[in-house]
Amino acid sequence: MKTLVLGGYGNFGARICRALAGDPSIALMIGGRNAARARALAEALGSRAEGIAIDLASPAFSDELRRLGVELLIHTAGPFQDQSYDVAQAAARAGAHYIDLADGRRFVCDFPSALDEAFRASGRVGISGASTVPALSSAVVQRLTHQWRSIRNIDICIAPAQTAPRGEATLAAVLSYCGGRVQVWDEGRWMSRLGWANPTPVQFARLRPRLGALCDIPDLELFPSRYGVANRVMFRAALEVGVTQRAMGWLAALRRFGLLKQPSRLAALMQATAPMFDFLGSALGGMVVRVEGEDSMGRQIQREWHIAADDDHGPEIPCMAAILLTRRLARGEDLTPGAHACMGLLSLDEFQPEFERWGMVTDVPAEEVLDGASAV
Repeated sequence: MKTLVLGGYGNFGARICRALAGDPSIALMIGGRNAARARALAEALGSRAEGIAIDLASPAFSDELRRLGVELLIHTAGPFQDQSYDVAQAAARAGAHYIDLADGRRFVCDFPSALDEAFRASGRVGISGASTVPALSSAVVQRLTHQWRSIRNIDICIAPAQTAPRGEATLAAVLSYCGGRVQVWDEGRWMSRLGWANPTPVQFARLRPRLGALCDIPDLELFPSRYGVANRVMFRAALEVGVTQRAMGWLAALRRFGLLKQPSRLAALMQATAPMFDFLGSALGGMVVRVEGEDSMGRQIQREWHIAADDDHGPEIPCMAAILLTRRLARGEDLTPGAHACMGLLSLDEFQPEFERWGMVTDVPAEEVLDGASAV
């Protein structure tokens, strides 16, 4: 299957390219505006890949995809928060499958309604959010709540390692909602909260406790209806170095009071200065998902799932869903034509070999019974 990774030499794109380059069922193209960088990575991967120059903003982008014979387009060129659906529409017109790593709330949540007709007409599948959220997060929730009668709360927190490679586009995405109003499902209704404000202590299985603050991601909107959550869906990010976590809170306050209108403009500065704090952190990051609800026996219980990624391997996690879905398409497995947010397409078991490949450790502590009975 002829596969083009757009932004293939970037922070996440290069990881996907390295994972797919050895698959004999995939003819890999590494694409972006910078031909030299694309070809350099292709050369490093040997004869298994080809580097090409391609501009997603070109009016002839769809025609170029068709000329190249692209069967699958993987879009990694974020941030997605302010992007249109032009790339996905171009893929549909060119008769190609489409997968992206978007975590922008509006981009992922509105993707099915905006693109379903186009991908159904082409007989192809378009998938948005093939990343940590909502692809992995939904797989974890599905496992933890299997056969439950109801779900009351879902709480998720990502904890990146301080020294892990970070991209400017990722920082721009994170800063875009710093201090902005975020709609969250809490106390059984929609409420407005400030992004990155009011940090809260979060406990992890293999990481030291950190402060986590609200992030605006698709799960906040998708999970309440998908899982019928009665009370709360919350997603936080917990930076390893306390001063940087609090700095995000200060930026949120500046925006709230009108003193900083566009925090995302600070992405390049933060990218340049973040390494100054590496000596205070480590190469260990992780994630926790906690769910509360009523299990199949009517007990009120809490379950947790943790993952720890050492040696700065954390950025591999957002790439895994796209890699797994690409391999399935390359093997000829059927995925329902149309446009989908990436929920229910992958099971947690499918991620496990990728976790093991990178030495990541998962923990599922004993569930806690909340109605006074003993835990099992």
